[in-house]
Amino acid sequence: MAGASVLALIALALIVSGALALAGRVPSESQTAAAPAADPFAGIEIAGKAAVVIDIPSGKTLYEKNPDAALPLASLTKVMLALVVAEALPPDSIIVIPYYAGGSAGEEHLGKGERWRVQDVVDFTLITSSNNGAGILASAAEPALRERYPESPAGAAALFRMNDLARELGLTSTYFLNVSGLDLSATQAGSYGSARDMAALFAYAVSAEPSLFAGTARGGVLLSDLDGNRNTTASNTNSAQGSIPGLIMGKTGLTDLAGGNLGVVFDLGLAHPVVAVVLGSTENGRFEDMEKLIAAARKALTQ
Repeated sequence: MAGASVLALIALALIVSGALALAGRVPSESQTAAAPAADPFAGIEIAGKAAVVIDIPSGKTLYEKNPDAALPLASLTKVMLALVVAEALPPDSIIVIPYYAGGSAGEEHLGKGERWRVQDVVDFTLITSSNNGAGILASAAEPALRERYPESPAGAAALFRMNDLARELGLTSTYFLNVSGLDLSATQAGSYGSARDMAALFAYAVSAEPSLFAGTARGGVLLSDLDGNRNTTASNTNSAQGSIPGLIMGKTGLTDLAGGNLGVVFDLGLAHPVVAVVLGSTENGRFEDMEKLIAAARKALTQ
């Protein structure tokens, strides 16, 4: 009888415990186990045809959408150009501007005959996405690049080295047909590459030449020619610049064939950079896409 009473008490205790667990008063075993964290990227929809987000220190891909599709790059091309120019010309060397170079706004320009530091021309070209600025930089670097790479064709040493460096970096989907990324025709873009390739290029850029691209993290830069005759303001074409905490570098791209492109590197914390690239979005959609991806990346790496 005593054994039967003990069994009855155990059975009653199990029934009560189960009822309380269902009522939420006593946590069951499944409730006490830690639930897996939700993926912050789950359900995200972007307008871009391709995108990738990579945690640089670990190399982990946090998000991808058609990451290896080769698409028009537009002015993301200028990141590679700046790296090539930096190989050939010291940042404090001088360029005499051979012709007018306009920026994103009509009042932003470099005037013919003015003398500018190479770094200032790089800043102007990257920040305002100036196609004329890209041509001026390529021409200025031509003699030094031809000397360093004698196999390069005359008049196209910068373009040669851009494609050469792309191969060295393992950017298998990337190739450049001009130094600016401007469309060559209604059907031919000036350059092509994948979101994954551009993420690798941006990560390399901030590692190899951080000061070269520092200006792209600012809303605008006031530049002065060396003779003190005129100042010009380079206003950033990246309208999301101010809403990205820890921005290290960024570059926009926009052509008819490319649509809206945007690549950024931002610091999640002390020495914790993340790179994100969107290709084939719209003029405004690229910024909206990027804000979604950055918010999700912060959750993914801090939760």
